[in-house]
Amino acid sequence: MEKFRKWLPNIILLLIAIIIHSISANTIWIEKYYSTGIYPSISASLIYLFGWLPFSAGDLFYGVIAIWLVYMVVQQFRFYRNNSNTSAWLHISGIKLFRCLLLIYLLFNILWGINYNRAGIASQLSLSNDKYTPQDLRMIDSILLYKVNTSKRALFQAKPYLVSTRLLKEGTRDAFEHLAIQYQFLANHVLSIKPSLWGWLGNYLGFTGYYNPFTGEAQVNTTVPKFLQPYIFCHETAHQLGYAKEDEANFVGYLAAIASTDTLFHYSAYLDLFLYTQRNLYKTDSSVVKNFASKLIPEVKADLYEWREFNKRHKNPVQPIVRWLYSKYLVNNQQPAGELSYDEVTGLLIAYYKKFGKI
Repeated sequence: MEKFRKWLPNIILLLIAIIIHSISANTIWIEKYYSTGIYPSISASLIYLFGWLPFSAGDLFYGVIAIWLVYMVVQQFRFYRNNSNTSAWLHISGIKLFRCLLLIYLLFNILWGINYNRAGIASQLSLSNDKYTPQDLRMIDSILLYKVNTSKRALFQAKPYLVSTRLLKEGTRDAFEHLAIQYQFLANHVLSIKPSLWGWLGNYLGFTGYYNPFTGEAQVNTTVPKFLQPYIFCHETAHQLGYAKEDEANFVGYLAAIASTDTLFHYSAYLDLFLYTQRNLYKTDSSVVKNFASKLIPEVKADLYEWREFNKRHKNPVQPIVRWLYSKYLVNNQQPAGELSYDEVTGLLIAYYKKFGKI
C-alpha cells in the first residue's frame, strides 16, 4: 500500500499525459480549440509574467536548472556510494525522475507543445500539399535568386543605418503588424523577443534562436552576422505565435519579413530561403545549383563568405552530437525529416507561389 501511494501521483500524471497525447491526434480539434483557442491567452499570460523583464527569464531559468542538475547528480552519486541498500535508492530515485519527466512533458505540451499537432499555416491559407517537381524547384530558386540580388542592391544603394537589436525588435513587431492586416488570424498577439543570454554558447552548439515554452519568450542569438538576424527574429516570433513546426515557423517568418517596410528584412528572408531551395535542388540538379550560385552579386557572396567563416571559427566536435539530438527531438514532434524539416519550407513557398503568383 505504501508503494502504491508513492506511485499514485505518477499514475495520475501518466493518465493525463495519455489523454493529451490522444487528443493531439485530432489536428482539427487542436487548431480550433487550442492553437487558435486557448493558446493565445496562454502566450499572453506568459508574456505578462516574464515579457517585461529586460533579460531572458527563460535563459536564466535554464542556467539555474543546469547548475541544479549537476548538483543533484553529485548528491545522488554520494548517496549511492554511502548507502548499502542499492535497490531502495534506485526505487526512490526512479519514482522522482519519472515524476519530474512527466511534469516537464505536461507543462511543455500544455503551454505550447500541442501546437506541433495543429493543422497549421498551410490549412489556414488553403495551400496545396501536392509534391513539387524538380521544375518547380528550379523555378522558385530562380525567382529567389532575383529577389536576393535585387534586395541586396537596394540595401547597399540606400543610406547606411545602424542595425541594433532594439531596431530589429521594433522592426519585427512592425512586420507582424503589417502581416496581421492581410491575415487576421495573426492579429491580437503580444510579442516578447529577447537576445539570448547564451548566444556565445549557441555559436558552438549550432543554434541561432529558440522559443522557450515555459516563459513564452522568443530568444535570438544576436552574436551571428547582422544580415541573418531579421529573419531569425521573425522565425522565433512565429514559434511564439504557435507555429511549432520548423517549416511553418520559417514560412510564417517569411510572410512577416516580406510584409515589412524594411529592405533588410526582405533580404534576410530571401537569402535564407534561397539557401534552403539550393540545398533541395542540389539533390536533383547540382549543375543548376552551381549556376545559380555563380549569378549572385559580389555583395551577396561576401555575406555568404562571412557566414561560412563565422561557422568555421566556432566549429567543434560537440556540435554534430547536439544537432543529432535536436534532430531526434524534431522527429519525435511530428517532423520526420528531423533537422531537414527547416528545408521543407520550400514546399510551402512553391504552393504559395502557385496559388497567389508571388513570393
